[in-house]
Amino acid sequence: MKKIIIIVIMLVSIKINASIVVMDADSGRILYEKDKDKQMLIASTTKIMTSIIALENESLNKKITIKDEIDKMYGSMTYIKKGESFTLNDLLHGLMLRSGNDTAMSIANNIKDYDTFIKLMNLKAYSLDMKHTQFNNPHGLDEETQNISTAYDMSLLMRYAIKNKNFINITSTKKYKVGSYIWHNKNDLLSMYKYATSGKIGYTTKSGPVFVSSATKENKTIVITSIKENDKFNLHKNLYIKYFNEYKRYQILDRNTFSYKIKKEKNTHYYIKNDFFMLLKPNEIKNVNIKIDINNSLIHIYLKNELIHSERIYKIKYETKATKLNKILSFFKK
Repeated sequence: MKKIIIIVIMLVSIKINASIVVMDADSGRILYEKDKDKQMLIASTTKIMTSIIALENESLNKKITIKDEIDKMYGSMTYIKKGESFTLNDLLHGLMLRSGNDTAMSIANNIKDYDTFIKLMNLKAYSLDMKHTQFNNPHGLDEETQNISTAYDMSLLMRYAIKNKNFINITSTKKYKVGSYIWHNKNDLLSMYKYATSGKIGYTTKSGPVFVSSATKENKTIVITSIKENDKFNLHKNLYIKYFNEYKRYQILDRNTFSYKIKKEKNTHYYIKNDFFMLLKPNEIKNVNIKIDINNSLIHIYLKNELIHSERIYKIKYETKATKLNKILSFFKK
């Protein structure tokens, strides 16, 4: 009982001055936000998108030889040298653990040509509905070109990124060694909080501290983005404790049991391809509404009047035993 009281006191004392989003990774539902759509510089959290574009367009085993693209890089570096060869897997560890701006440039110039790589970053942002995001470089430095986004958009990106197993494997690694190089992960939350699964920090003088992270506990996964929060690791940890404690994971749609039929459409069965889960407080489950829009082949999930998710509905025609028998008899009548 004493332990519970201590936890409650700690949760109440959380102070948030940052632009921030706490998001349910399953549903995309925002559990908490402050200035979620405020456009700001995002520094090295840019590299979340850089890594996803690399992972989706090339094999981890691809050999990359370091060339002139690293010459103008500065700030956070892995200090790889021209002429050295690494696998993409090596460079992605340097990118996401050490936050190497040199590795970012090597990846962008070798997966595609540089301009195409930046275009792919923005196309991916568009596909993820990151409406307030613009990428102009793969590293996050902001003296010459700038990357802007919001706490909400970066949470959408992280929600997508953690579905990639290679991304999780790389970003959850605490130390990586290749040749004479040893890269330690700058995401201290991995050591501070046992449920942390991924994350990327960023900082420039102009952007201030930026941090995007994820954590999973008891099948519940939450993503948090904070911009301009100095005590970022403790803030994220305390928010995870708070929201994991307050919310439960509910299955709203089950693809194996979902079934829908319309009387006028004989021999037609409607089905869905995906399950849908959602974090809810126990007293919120009564506010979940499911509406089927058969004309547009969609099923909509609402929390009160807020649309949380839309799922595609598919249909299949099937034959009854009587229909099959009639076909056989008609064959013999010919």
